[in-house]
Amino acid sequence: MKPGANQEAVPADEIIARFQFSYPAGAGDPGFSLSVDARLPGSGITGIFGQSGSGKTTLLRCIAGLQKSDDGQLTVGGETWQGPAVFMPPHRRPVGYVFQESSLLNHLTADGNLQYAFRRARPAPPPGLYKHVVALMAIGPLLGRYPHQLSGGERQRVAIARALLSCPRLLLMDEPLASLDTGRKLEILPYLERLREEFALPILYVSHSLDEIARLADHVIVMERGRQVGAGSQAEILADPYMPVAPDDERCVVLEGSVTECDSQWDLARISIPGGHLWLANHGLTVGRSLRVRIFARDVSIALHSHDDTSILNRLQATVSAIAKEEGSALALVQLRMGSSVILARVTRRSLADLGLAAGSRVWAQVKSAAIVN
Repeated sequence: MKPGANQEAVPADEIIARFQFSYPAGAGDPGFSLSVDARLPGSGITGIFGQSGSGKTTLLRCIAGLQKSDDGQLTVGGETWQGPAVFMPPHRRPVGYVFQESSLLNHLTADGNLQYAFRRARPAPPPGLYKHVVALMAIGPLLGRYPHQLSGGERQRVAIARALLSCPRLLLMDEPLASLDTGRKLEILPYLERLREEFALPILYVSHSLDEIARLADHVIVMERGRQVGAGSQAEILADPYMPVAPDDERCVVLEGSVTECDSQWDLARISIPGGHLWLANHGLTVGRSLRVRIFARDVSIALHSHDDTSILNRLQATVSAIAKEEGSALALVQLRMGSSVILARVTRRSLADLGLAAGSRVWAQVKSAAIVN
């Protein structure tokens, strides 16, 4: 079979990643198994999420061809990179790889690092790409500096630009913010958002940070002990009360919305979401802006009736769609659906009984707090 031949019909805008392998435990080595069977969108950011040791980086290495899985299939945009009779070596896979550390060539300036990738890209990059990427990552003033003269955040921005200038068909990012402090992380996140918006390029983004996944990802794979335990849109994964994405006191959902009204008297903005609206503090928002809103389950309470004599502005009529009781705990996660929007509420099991809640119950979700994440 020639490289690029298909084993199954795969749409040009999809990625098929199937890997199965294991190595046994040995002296001081607990062994490891990987089991992934994922169909991913061919654009946007797919978050590969899980705790340390869950297999996130191993999956990325399999996709890059750095870790060989004898029982594996990888098809990217209709081209087979790995299959029963195909194994495209790493140097032939058109991927850009951004590591936890920037891995810049220390003897070259930032410009030298970029040119190194740009001149070797195949096919040849379009003429305006270099200037566009430099502007996108705001690294023009840094081009004459060497890596040791850059901050950690600046080095990562150069590393991301270098990966883009290799003209990849797939961009792999392995916890690119893990080595940075909070200030540097906040510095880089807007650049990653611009990257998602301006490049029709599939990005696989490994992270154990739910904050990063909530802000950046469109699609999510959840890994646990080497196994893929969930895959779907970000909204589906975060709103699933049974999905092991975070401790229950950190569970949240992210809703897509848009600003439909700004109230100058009270400095509030009305955010419309499918199934209702939310009032949030207005920090420079304008009507028509699209954004993401994060709501923690701990900030949602449930009532059987709507009450006007309360300080809670955001009250949404909802239907209970699932209840997940926490093992050995007095608490439970309640999944609430409003049209196509879904949120979670974390309440006591006693409250469940007192309110008589069950799947199908019509209730009011009282959102005490919500935050814009982009």
